[in-house]
Amino acid sequence: MLPESNRIKKKKDFEQIFKNGKSFKDGFLVLKKIKNNLPQSRFVFIISQKVSKKAVVRNKIKRRLAQIIRSNFKNIKGGADIVLIILPGAEKEDFLSIKKSLNNLLAKAKMIF
Repeated sequence: MLPESNRIKKKKDFEQIFKNGKSFKDGFLVLKKIKNNLPQSRFVFIISQKVSKKAVVRNKIKRRLAQIIRSNFKNIKGGADIVLIILPGAEKEDFLSIKKSLNNLLAKAKMIF
């Protein structure tokens, strides 16, 4: 899990991101971002049962994404709220391809130094 200060929890924040955020797509991941007035970036992962009916598989994907983000905290710019939507097909990917896809998305969104 990500630290509490790096998680988005409020419904109002979700609605704001979906309404006004910019979208970026890379394979099985979609990134939506919007600026916030905080020194750090905040994240949330959305994965539906369309990806996998098994919660174990969905949680594994979320844990992998959280680990990738934690390992890149030093390189990720602050001041953004980011929603990562996981699409069907992600359950077949290994850790390295998920990492590559997420890093490509963060680069497209200009969120990496």
